Amino acid sequence: MLSAIAGLLLVMLVAPLLPGVAGRTKAILTGRRGPPLLQLYYDLARLFRKGVVYSTTTTWMFRLAPVVLAVSALLAACLIPLDGHAAIVGFAGDVIVFTYLLALGRFVLVLASLDTGSSFEGMGASREVTFASFTEVAFFFALIALSLATDSLSFAGMLGAPLVTAWPSAAPSIVMAAATLFVVLLAETSRVPFDDPATHLELTMIHEVMVLDHGGPDLALILYASALKLTLFASIVISVVVPRGMLNPFLALAVLAAGLLAVGIAIGIVESVMARLRLTRVPQVLVAAGALAAFGVILLLR
Repeated sequence: MLSAIAGLLLVMLVAPLLPGVAGRTKAILTGRRGPPLLQLYYDLARLFRKGVVYSTTTTWMFRLAPVVLAVSALLAACLIPLDGHAAIVGFAGDVIVFTYLLALGRFVLVLASLDTGSSFEGMGASREVTFASFTEVAFFFALIALSLATDSLSFAGMLGAPLVTAWPSAAPSIVMAAATLFVVLLAETSRVPFDDPATHLELTMIHEVMVLDHGGPDLALILYASALKLTLFASIVISVVVPRGMLNPFLALAVLAAGLLAVGIAIGIVESVMARLRLTRVPQVLVAAGALAAFGVILLLR
């Protein structure tokens, strides 16, 4: 339990660093100066010191959404065995709870964006839920592949010691699931090529347009929840690619920290070599990612 709590504290502290690693990698590869590595930490500190201005058209939902978004991400973090052995809270079917805790955060954020009465934010909300319907299918196919490979219905089995023993016999399916999870990571966290967190152009914005009316501590909670969500998906990808179930829990946390930096660099590389997809192409890529994981499921069932 001590190592599980240490893992939760690790991801909570490192979460704002991951977007900075991706941004610095992209800046270096594209020949730009780019933002500082710790930029998000500075932004969060600045936003928490500011006041909040609310539109007279918004209701309690607009004020509640940032809190629910941050709390749902923290609760989801408690379900992942970050130390490679056990989560703070684990049970059969916790992967479903994890998925819908994050879906709850998305749901309230969409409601908050609609609460402003802005057609601009409504456009972003529409795109968000449309692409999420494809992303969740791909994510579930990857989870099914891991569940069949490890004969487990919980994260502790899918990402723990059973995964270590499953790799020799189910490597192709696990690799397909890992590739799908990385695509899901990019889509769920609004990264290139699905979205561009650095743009404010009307035709290209999805997630960013939904939070334009938030400010101060509310915006800080949203930014932190987004960074934590990125870190959680990165942790899952690392746990699949580098199973740590046989390692000492604290050594496993060290591997996790190194892996998070590697994933941040990988995201930066992807963003520096790819442009943002046209909106009509996004569902096609997500369906292809889901189909890849489905092939992994078929290999395990044959």
